[in-house]
Amino acid sequence: MKLVPNIHDLYIGRVVLATVLLTWAVLVGLDMVMALSNEVGDIGKGNYTFGHAVAWLFYTVPRRAYTMFPTAAVIGSLMGLGQLAASSELTALRALGLSRRRLSISVAAALALLTGLMVFSGETLGPWGQRQADVLKNSARSGDVAVDRYSGLWAREGNTFMYAQGGEEMEDKGRSWLQLRDVRLYELAADGRLASIAHAATADHQEGFWLLKNVRRTTFHERSVSQVVSLGERWESKLDAAVLSSGLTKARNMPTRELSQNIDYRKRNGLDAREYEDLYWSRWFFPLNVLALCLAAIPFAFGSLRSGGMGKRLFLGIVFAVSFWALQLQFVRLASAFHLDFRLAYAMPPILLLAVSALMFRRRST
Repeated sequence: MKLVPNIHDLYIGRVVLATVLLTWAVLVGLDMVMALSNEVGDIGKGNYTFGHAVAWLFYTVPRRAYTMFPTAAVIGSLMGLGQLAASSELTALRALGLSRRRLSISVAAALALLTGLMVFSGETLGPWGQRQADVLKNSARSGDVAVDRYSGLWAREGNTFMYAQGGEEMEDKGRSWLQLRDVRLYELAADGRLASIAHAATADHQEGFWLLKNVRRTTFHERSVSQVVSLGERWESKLDAAVLSSGLTKARNMPTRELSQNIDYRKRNGLDAREYEDLYWSRWFFPLNVLALCLAAIPFAFGSLRSGGMGKRLFLGIVFAVSFWALQLQFVRLASAFHLDFRLAYAMPPILLLAVSALMFRRRST
């Protein structure tokens, strides 16, 4: 079988791409409307205006498009193939000698183009846009907190400026708190000169103060410099941990490279890295998930989609997508609970779906 595209492949690909793009636009649009309605509650906090909310929303479009793409792909594929089946065009193409395998390859090739663009966007535009959105929102809501364009967090309290390389929410025995890592405190004197610099490995938020650990403090006197090293130090600060937490890049918004770095960091320091491993492997299996979903939907184009309207195709697409994500979620939860390899959890659902798709193809071929 030749893999060089012919006019039939291009026609099928064009129809499928058109319905996928239309479905995609509708899903992303609905998600944006709901997100904007949620942002209305934050308007008026600090200098945060409706214009800021709209700008924040458009910065997050690449991330939303990436998240919605698998669902849009399966629903759009079913609607496009259903349209061809209802008009007997698939039957005509079969009569011209195109096999079901060839038709499946035509659909998969068309979707591979969009999937490749989404993988690229998920590693570049998505994280960049989300980071810009965080910068915009936190700068407008709180003048004392700013997110670095590349990484980290800046905050100010009085004459003290704080910089944290990163951080995360910690939990232990039912208690949760914010922990910042690689923290630097720059304290200015009344005359504007630099009075001291403190570097702490971590800063844990407690009731009304921050607990700095493994602190090295350098103090600048008029004619000398002194340095003190301590295992712990109490920093009396009223910086809002909730505001600081919102300014940190969430794990789900990180590119694969940063997820890998965080996994290494947490393992080196004896911390739980399962959340980052979960997200890391979900990115790697993203293309396989899209392919499995769409290939599993193709057999229906040769049977049940010949009759029935758009509502039936839309219903089947939603059932496919929801069932697949529910199955994968259960596998991932089991992997997390029993400390299994996440690669196995993410590989099993698409493999099972492809196996079912192959069986359905055989039944419809006999």
